[in-house]
Amino acid sequence: MTPSPQTPQAPRHAVALDPTPTLPVAGSDEVFPVGRIFCIGRNYAEHALEMGHDPDREPPFFFAKPANALVQDGSELDFPVATEDLHHEIELVVALGRGGRDVPEDRALDLVFGYAVGLDMTRRDLQADAKRAGRPWDMAKGFDESAPTSAVRTVDDVGHPAQGEIRLEIDGETRQVGDLAEQIWAVPEALAYLSTLVELRPGDLLMTGTPAGVGPVRRGERLVGSIAGLGELTVTYRS
Repeated sequence: MTPSPQTPQAPRHAVALDPTPTLPVAGSDEVFPVGRIFCIGRNYAEHALEMGHDPDREPPFFFAKPANALVQDGSELDFPVATEDLHHEIELVVALGRGGRDVPEDRALDLVFGYAVGLDMTRRDLQADAKRAGRPWDMAKGFDESAPTSAVRTVDDVGHPAQGEIRLEIDGETRQVGDLAEQIWAVPEALAYLSTLVELRPGDLLMTGTPAGVGPVRRGERLVGSIAGLGELTVTYRS
């Protein structure tokens, strides 16, 4: 008698993993699962100048943060270890609902699920040391709790914001203010270029760069970031 074929069993995980990081979707009970976080560097001319770089329109460059660096709106955070020069960088965040490779610029916005307000927190002293040594920035950018991000607002809700104020206040004092229209590489251009380097996937986030005014964050301070039409993001560092 021929034995009946057995259904193969899925392999068991050798270790338990944390759940997939998620962000709330504003106005719904859904969450947006986050797979990867890409960040575009020096995407506002004045910020490029304050960091000592030429803001001419050279090809964009990207770095990454791990998805578990996400921090949700309203969180209270420990001050990061291994730094005495933590900096704020307020950014527009793009959340992708579709993926693709070599995406034409005129179709790039078709991939977008929605937008959020984000902070690219940076251990600036570690970044400066890495630059001097010609080493990667990973530990300056991708540390624990380095990506506070607000709830995602869908394209149906907010459209595709291409202009409007982007602002960061610390304890009520304005530290950064700019306009999305000042981006060197607009969202469709940045997505199209990034898709030539990696295949974009649903669940990817793109942090789109910060305007001028980056600077230090101290223990005990409250950060409030806002983008016109997208609302606010608030986090507080414990004393």
